[in-house]
Amino acid sequence: MKISIKETNNPTILKFEADSFLTNHESFEFNNIDEAKSSPLAQQLFYLPFVKKVYISGNFVAIERYNIVEWVDVQDEVTEQIQDFLNNDGKVISEDSKSKKIPVTVYAESTPNPSAMKFVANKKLVNTTYDFTSIDEAKFSPLATQLFHLPFVKGVFIDENYISITKYDVAKWDDITMEIREFIRNYIENGNEIVISNAPEVLKKTSEQLDNKYEVLDDISKEIINILEEYVKPAVASDGGNIQFESYNPENKTVKVILQGACSGCPSSTYTLKSGIENMLREMMKGKVELVEAING
Repeated sequence: MKISIKETNNPTILKFEADSFLTNHESFEFNNIDEAKSSPLAQQLFYLPFVKKVYISGNFVAIERYNIVEWVDVQDEVTEQIQDFLNNDGKVISEDSKSKKIPVTVYAESTPNPSAMKFVANKKLVNTTYDFTSIDEAKFSPLATQLFHLPFVKGVFIDENYISITKYDVAKWDDITMEIREFIRNYIENGNEIVISNAPEVLKKTSEQLDNKYEVLDDISKEIINILEEYVKPAVASDGGNIQFESYNPENKTVKVILQGACSGCPSSTYTLKSGIENMLREMMKGKVELVEAING
């Protein structure tokens, strides 16, 4: 497991972000070493004299420091300590302190794709996107694997706090939406694993791997990715999908993208791609982009 440092708006608080989840969608706050009895990790951190408060949630540990030090002087030491603790199978939260069930709500949301439905949870599920189009691909996700056992499930796309399900035409949403919603809610509520712990690394989706992949790209490709991230992804995410940059060809000025989730196979995706995304890139990157193609329809 690898830890990366993330700054916050508060200069006394620093986040130490892991490439996999540390808790089962639960949050814990400790103000001193006595309060931290349920967390061996937090207890160890409180032995550092500058640690004022420890907050553990999802995939990160946030630490508030006393003013006796600056983070720049100690952040590498703390990163190494947390990383070593986790990689030596240290307990983040003691088993007996974990609640048996986590209150979870899941609601269904229609998408522009009549074959896809978006199921939104009130908990963060994953740190990056996962797109599964078959049960074989879903081996990295116990949740997706179980969903594929439902005979009408054709595809599973998982993003931060939602799951988009693509169905076969043999079933109608009116008949299956409640079943899927309750299945997902119960699955999350029981603290079951969404994706296996080493999935981000194996699938090259850790923050470090994604950053390295981005850094080797040419400047135009980087600019395209930044535009997609800022202007396009939020819109397609609200519709239960995702757009992923694949390549840029400077000779014919063509951008190739991958459509995922509800966007893949959506009847309106071609129109959106041409009238929306292609026009935006042509306007914002005059002379550099002429055509945008989805390599998976």
